[in-house]
Amino acid sequence: MSDQNADAKPNILITGTPGAGKSYLCERLAEQLKFDWLDCSKIAKENDYIEEHDEEYDCPILDEERLMDHLEPLMQKGGNIVEYHGCDFFPERWFQAVFVVTCPNKTLYDRLKERNYNEKKLSSNIECEIFGTILEEARDSYKADIVHELCGESAADADKSLKTVKQWYRMWKRK
Repeated sequence: MSDQNADAKPNILITGTPGAGKSYLCERLAEQLKFDWLDCSKIAKENDYIEEHDEEYDCPILDEERLMDHLEPLMQKGGNIVEYHGCDFFPERWFQAVFVVTCPNKTLYDRLKERNYNEKKLSSNIECEIFGTILEEARDSYKADIVHELCGESAADADKSLKTVKQWYRMWKRK
């Protein structure tokens, strides 16, 4: 018999380099599992949780503390899929699973080029993927048994990732 509330839902973090396939996966997971999709970049923009703009990389600098304050009450309820390209600043207690979406460099390069990333930002993100920075960050920030790697290269990979996360959720509910 499970000692969890039958209606309780975990919080899941989906992270990875920009362009790896996080949003595609999150959208489907939220819809199919009936979770709330918390896109941290979108939340930060909508609520002005931006400290400044980095001209060199042409990107906003997140005010992490204000974002955390915003998310705290939502995370306490459970049933959230949190999406962001970083993960080391989120409290470990928030997540029952962390899924890191990775992507081969050629595919990632093409996706980021399509988004019109400047050369500095593009090469920085490709290097991040080459060195497995986000996966390492996740492994350093969370217990090993909750960190999982997913591939985001193709629609078939996304379908496989969707099944993997849903299977994890079914197992979690049985605990």
